[in-house]
Amino acid sequence: MTATPSDLFREAHERLARLTADAEAGAHDAAIDLLVACVDAGGVIHAFGTGHSEAFAMEISGRAGGLIPTNRFALRDLVMHGDREAEVLTGALEREPWVVDELMATVPVGEDDVFLIASNSGVNGSIVGTALWAKERGHDVIAVTSLEHTRRVQPKHPSGKRLSEIADVVIDNLAPYGDTTLELADGVGAGAISSITAAYIAQLLTLGVAGRIVARGETPPMYISANIPGGDKHNSALEDRYLGRIRRGA
Repeated sequence: MTATPSDLFREAHERLARLTADAEAGAHDAAIDLLVACVDAGGVIHAFGTGHSEAFAMEISGRAGGLIPTNRFALRDLVMHGDREAEVLTGALEREPWVVDELMATVPVGEDDVFLIASNSGVNGSIVGTALWAKERGHDVIAVTSLEHTRRVQPKHPSGKRLSEIADVVIDNLAPYGDTTLELADGVGAGAISSITAAYIAQLLTLGVAGRIVARGETPPMYISANIPGGDKHNSALEDRYLGRIRRGA
């Protein structure tokens, strides 16, 4: 079977169009409500994802056109900000629930903060454990996951729960089971879509929060590109409001 770039475009376009229609119909309003309340209270939006879902966290935190009160954390923080050696950073680490307490000890979390957690499968131990950690401490959790995929796989966390069963708000990234949208041969798939739809969801949420603040006649705390005149000065002045609470690593 032949799969062409036009086939991939069709698969992406159909999902992005559906996400757009859903957003305009208010499907993301509950998530935007939580994020706006967080910003209004002086809180920080913490974004987390493992594997390819880390791309979602990168879209949320620390980029031009994004919200400044955002913080991205990752499993590598066990080494960068914790006491673990680099050897612990293997591909299997995301499945381990034991990492959560050590990981969260490295994250500067305030009482008004909200968590945005992305995972296509929504079942790995570190993902589910982080969501449980946040909920147990009174934080709202927004999940971005594939509902089709997560319903067909078994949780890897001792709680037996999925990310979608813990979060206050769940946004479906519309990825199919296994993530790939095209079949090249029997059992051979390509055209993974979850990174594309998750990045778009991140931008829809950012747009929704910023738009809500602008509608009140206020200026949202947004980054401008550091590669235009005055960008660094603008960004640094706003980052100083959240000193010690947001990280901007290399």
